[in-house]
Parts: sequence; structure tokens; C-alpha cells
Amino acid sequence: MEFLGYLLMITGLFFFWVSGLGLIRMPDFFTRMHAGTKATTMGSLLLLLGAACLQPDWAARFLLLALFVLLTNPLSSSVLARAAHRSGTDALAMDHDACAERGTAATAGPSDEPMRGEAKA
Repeated sequence: MEFLGYLLMITGLFFFWVSGLGLIRMPDFFTRMHAGTKATTMGSLLLLLGAACLQPDWAARFLLLALFVLLTNPLSSSVLARAAHRSGTDALAMDHDACAERGTAATAGPSDEPMRGEAKA
């Protein structure tokens, strides 16, 4: 049971990492909000389930916390999306992507070598 608990907690941490990556990489507000709420909901639930496996006497408390997360995260994302839509945020693209800038700086410059998958002409 202990192994399962740690496995669930590591999986939950992976979902939190994916959420953070989505917040950095997604281009506009709505996709960032989606990455920030959906993946964190799953990550929170997996962490709580893993903690319940490690501490079975606290399982009822963790179940209440999971229920609270299931009720509040989708509601808060819906409220954020509605407020953003009403304020006109959907027309504004977020144009700062640090990872994309890093990738273009590394590939910038003239080069005679073909990229992977390309054949020399």
C-alpha cells in the first residue's frame, strides 16, 4: 500500500509539473487557464489519494478535501473564463513565450548543414 501511495503522489506531482509547463508554453489566456486548472485538479486528487494510501486513518479527511477540490476548481475556472470573455481578453494574444525565444535564438544564424530530416539539395 505504501508503494501505491508514493506512486500516486509522484503521478500527482507530474500533473503539477505539466500544469506549470502549460502556464509557460500556452499562447493565450484561455489555454493557460485550462492548463492551470485541469491539470492541477488531477494533480491534487492524485496527491490526496496517495496521501490516503499512506495514512489510512486520515482517509475521510482527504476525501473531504478531494470533494472540495472537485467542486471549487472547475467553478473557479468557469468564473475566470466568463470574466475574461466579458472584459475582451479573448481577443488579446499573450505574445511572450520565453521557451520559444530560447529556441529561436539557438537556431538563428546562417548554417550550411541541413537540419534533421532534411536532405541536402
